[in-house]
Amino acid sequence: MRGSWPHASSTTMPELPEVETVMAGLASELTGRRLTGARLRQRQLRWPVPRDLAARVRGAQVLGMRRRGKYLLVQTDRGWLIVHLGMSGSLRLVPSVLPPGPHDHLDLLLDDGRALRFTDPRRFGCLLFSDDPWNHPLIAPLGIEPLSETFDGDALYDLSRGRRVSIKDLLMNAHLIVGIGNIYANESLFEAGIDPRLAAGRLSRRRCGLLAAAVQSVLRRAIVAGGSSIRDFVGVDGRPGYFQQGHAVYGRDGETCGSCGTLIRQMRQGGRSTYLCPHCQKR
Repeated sequence: MRGSWPHASSTTMPELPEVETVMAGLASELTGRRLTGARLRQRQLRWPVPRDLAARVRGAQVLGMRRRGKYLLVQTDRGWLIVHLGMSGSLRLVPSVLPPGPHDHLDLLLDDGRALRFTDPRRFGCLLFSDDPWNHPLIAPLGIEPLSETFDGDALYDLSRGRRVSIKDLLMNAHLIVGIGNIYANESLFEAGIDPRLAAGRLSRRRCGLLAAAVQSVLRRAIVAGGSSIRDFVGVDGRPGYFQQGHAVYGRDGETCGSCGTLIRQMRQGGRSTYLCPHCQKR
């Protein structure tokens, strides 16, 4: 096993919008189909693929798909597939006879002659099977969904009380809020006009309201754009997302802020790159 069950990693790509994009591309294609088996070419992903996966899914009907944080959950009448794309993973629907490439580790075979192919050059993703995903060690500890009705300024204010960590680190803590990785934390904090280094516990209720609204706005726009393709992400159709074309700060070190003309600054924060406009984002 490459590692024990982790906290959901907040440095991992793809983030929530990318996973939502993949789910949207697959749900209508998979729901109602039956799985006829699986071809496993490489078990050693972040955690080993179950040896009996082919037997467990053979004959199972896909009932639907859900997203929890950065995880895809595929519901069948025999249990749930738990999928994480890691840093470089992708899912594609291909003819089942299509020869696999060197990083095509797994095919889930469908009753229409196609296969759902899992590709992952870095092997940081996973594909697991669970009878009860909501109590699985990967899923159970996850925090509030930022696009849910329960996430708002009051919820963020309550989560941030007494916390000395930076507000950016809080946004990326999957035990508190799921699915917000580095890209969308940077973009949301810029949109709300908040310095990412500010201690979370110092945010007023008003500024928490601004930030919660910014998080939801940024994530929804990113979903419409198909996510951000910074490294390896492509959707089910093989096309990259294009939200990165409209990034306000992320990846724009030394460029001018579109709002005030100040040079965007990059720094290291918690081992990750942080981008901000020193003029627009105040402590």
